[in-house]
Amino acid sequence: MATVHLRIGDLVWGKLGRYPPWPGKVVSPPKDLKKPRGKKCHFVKFFGTEDHAWIKVEQLKPYHPHKEEMIKINKGKRFQQAVDAVEEFLKKKEKQGGKEQSSEGKGDARGKKSPTKPLKILEEDDEDLSALKDPSEKDLTDSDPEPSSLERLGSLGAAGTVSGFKWESSPVQDDPHFHHFLLSQTEKPASSMEPISKRLKIVEEDTGSTSIQAADSTAINGSIIPTDKRIGFLGLGLMGSGIVSNLLKMGHIVTVWNRTAEKVPQDNQHCDLFIQEGARLGRTPAEVVSMCDITFSCVSDPKAARDLVLGPSGVLQGIRPGKCYVEMSTVDPETITEVAQVITSRGGRFLEAPVAGSQQLSNEGMLVILAAGDRTVYEDCSSCFQAMGKTSFFLGEAGNAARMMLILNMVQGSFMATIAEGLTLAQATGQSQQTFLDILCQGQMASTFVDQKCQNILQGNFKPDYYLKHIQKDLRLAISMGDTANHPTPMAAAANEVYKRAKALDQSDNDMSAVYRAYIH
Repeated sequence: MATVHLRIGDLVWGKLGRYPPWPGKVVSPPKDLKKPRGKKCHFVKFFGTEDHAWIKVEQLKPYHPHKEEMIKINKGKRFQQAVDAVEEFLKKKEKQGGKEQSSEGKGDARGKKSPTKPLKILEEDDEDLSALKDPSEKDLTDSDPEPSSLERLGSLGAAGTVSGFKWESSPVQDDPHFHHFLLSQTEKPASSMEPISKRLKIVEEDTGSTSIQAADSTAINGSIIPTDKRIGFLGLGLMGSGIVSNLLKMGHIVTVWNRTAEKVPQDNQHCDLFIQEGARLGRTPAEVVSMCDITFSCVSDPKAARDLVLGPSGVLQGIRPGKCYVEMSTVDPETITEVAQVITSRGGRFLEAPVAGSQQLSNEGMLVILAAGDRTVYEDCSSCFQAMGKTSFFLGEAGNAARMMLILNMVQGSFMATIAEGLTLAQATGQSQQTFLDILCQGQMASTFVDQKCQNILQGNFKPDYYLKHIQKDLRLAISMGDTANHPTPMAAAANEVYKRAKALDQSDNDMSAVYRAYIH
């Protein structure tokens, strides 16, 4: 096979072990990053992600000659987004007359500054990735760290040949020279900094918040390396059921408990089904906590959260020094403060981690997790958060996540009420509701949320994806939080009244979109 000669700025297809070829650009590595020992390789930035990796030259091919072939063998949504990003890059480059800024110490083509602090090097010990080193070739440089977003694509890649080019796939072995790199910087830029890592993208903002991102985790087919810590989960409702299912799929050891063992969530799954999938069953919250290293809970409201911890055979009775408790329920900051105090008073470690999303997103492992509290617990939960969500943010001290979550749900609840109001006003003035939706979905407010909720309303389908009673509870708590901060929330207050009317019309256990019925009765 002819040698491929590449230079800084060249567009390429990079192959990482058993994962599919991915479009990238050869860039200069940060000055403080030394080339790993091994075969000859290039430092590549991958499109559609903020991931970089050292890639062997034999695992690289020029972008343009092989574009059509690669597109034929890869059909995933994220792959197509990456290809679109390449085309966008080429268009911008063409407009700039083919010029692009050097990435070495100056930033990329978009003008973002490269980090100035030396890289933190994370030793990679994941078995399924260590085979990327070929011991038969020596005295050259090589390492094949796999970008986190590519790993999430699952089992699309395999050993094979494309136009005479053999993509390598080899048995698993330990490789002491196999690394992943985490970019950090001494001076934070004005916008968030998106560094490199294998499974985690850690985003540090001016506020000091940090996020761990792992997109489409349920499609990974085992690429997440589950923690060896024993996981407990209390609460198998709309959100909890999907979370537990994804934890089990990704190989975590999970013990479950539900307030009513026979309770049947909307997807008709219950404790017995999770046991069939490999979960263990705890008889009480205290027993689950005593059996597990990290226990998550996800219940309906502040009262349920307090009762779970402080009630008979509750969480607190199982807490011992070092035990971790993660509160995922959407509650008020005061409840979080109270729970955190009693957990830590027993020597436990506490993290709050409410989730933004719905039953569908929970089932798909695409929740957004907002965490605050003990940073070490957050780090210990990284594989769990990747299994259940696409992104997680660490927001500092306990209570901050509750505040942020209530603000987000306040906005979402108010928006949903406004959409329902628009649909009913369209009907009252003789306008087509479907046309209203079509126009809405072509404008700036277009989103999956708007389309799904409006379609559900037009079809009269109010099967709960997020309970109406829960969004009303969140609005109520957000309004109370505004009162405490002496900040007006008139829009939320108005929306809250509409949801209260919907509850009075027996819509509590329907989806939040059933707020529509408050306008037609």
